[in-house]
Amino acid sequence: MGAAMRRIHVGNALSAFGLGFTVPYLYVYVAQVRGLGAMTAGLVLAVFAVAALIVLPFAGRAIVRRGPLPVLLAALVTAALGALSLGLAGGAATVLLSAAALGAGQAVMQPALATMIVDCSETETRSRAFAMQFFLQNLGLGVGGLIGGHLVDTSRVSSFTLLFAIEAAVFLLLVALMATVRMPRAPRVAGARKAAGAAAGRSGWQQLLANRAMVQLCVLGFVLFFACYGQFESGLSAYGVEAAGISTSALGTALAANTLMIVVAQFAVLKFVERRRRSRVIAAVGVIWAVAWAAAAYAGLGHGSRTMATAAFVSTYALFGLGEAMLSPTLAPLVADLAPEGMAGQYNSAFALVKQLALAVGPAVGGPLAASLPGPYVVTFLLFSLGISVLALRLGRGLSAVQDHPWGAQSRVVARGGSAHEPVTAKA
Repeated sequence: MGAAMRRIHVGNALSAFGLGFTVPYLYVYVAQVRGLGAMTAGLVLAVFAVAALIVLPFAGRAIVRRGPLPVLLAALVTAALGALSLGLAGGAATVLLSAAALGAGQAVMQPALATMIVDCSETETRSRAFAMQFFLQNLGLGVGGLIGGHLVDTSRVSSFTLLFAIEAAVFLLLVALMATVRMPRAPRVAGARKAAGAAAGRSGWQQLLANRAMVQLCVLGFVLFFACYGQFESGLSAYGVEAAGISTSALGTALAANTLMIVVAQFAVLKFVERRRRSRVIAAVGVIWAVAWAAAAYAGLGHGSRTMATAAFVSTYALFGLGEAMLSPTLAPLVADLAPEGMAGQYNSAFALVKQLALAVGPAVGGPLAASLPGPYVVTFLLFSLGISVLALRLGRGLSAVQDHPWGAQSRVVARGGSAHEPVTAKA
């Protein structure tokens, strides 16, 4: 990795650390420590999602026009101000405005950092770069949550003020670090420009919507995030406690198994994933997640012992982690390779917007369904997982060889006597 990429990865880890540092304790802080009640606390969590949905459509255009680094710096300053004011806020209106600033800043960080990774990498190194990003994000979230949990004390407002002040300081430290990054111009995939069908005079959103493969990937991404990430802390946990009789300690073990699987499997599966067609990797993830939902069904609907039910439920989270490890070096590089030259920021922001929509809808649908109809709940999401495989295979038929299987395309160039860095042109 070059110096720029090293700084970007540190930025990813620190931004995730800041998120994990405070977000798990927002509800307790607003509802109990500040005494504003459960309704206001729920509104604060909703404001995070709404702020992201509002700013992300504009973030993509700003990244295209100004570059990812200035947009990232603005997002970090906004998040720092939001975090600091949230730690000092005492009234409902101030808390909501502060949460909006923090949520908007954090939402813009991810597409900006992803675009910087695209600009500092080439096709053959991009999968590894995004795998490292995902690994560091999970590490940052875990370490942030662990340290934050030891600092807070619900009997002392000052402990939460310190928590948010440290988060603001982390974001400002990141401003100073990222301001030193010198961004190179990275080569783009030649086939992506043809696939986008970009025409003169079209806006960024018009170009994106005209790219059929990108639209298909956004639909697939919505189903992926809705059926997995959108269920972790809502429907699936409610199903485990209510239907499967899983204890809260076992639920914590399941979440730890998910993180451990990501840490162990991330780089173990990387070489396997790099050499396979991206569409088939995503299809395989759908099958793995279908098996995970079948294990969840056994935990809640089977007639085995409590120990077996707990083991099955923990394996559900572990299998989800395996799928996540396979997706991290696959989805983000595919988004980048579908983008025309100079449009990576727009495409990253659009995909981040799809993710936020899925994460907003997923808990709203999954939570009530899991609590009232546990059997239909697991069957529904098992079918969603199989639908991921179908959508992925359909997407693969619309991708060029260099977009779907860049490693294979580069190997064929080398076999013909060319360079592995030589652009490969293939039919879209």
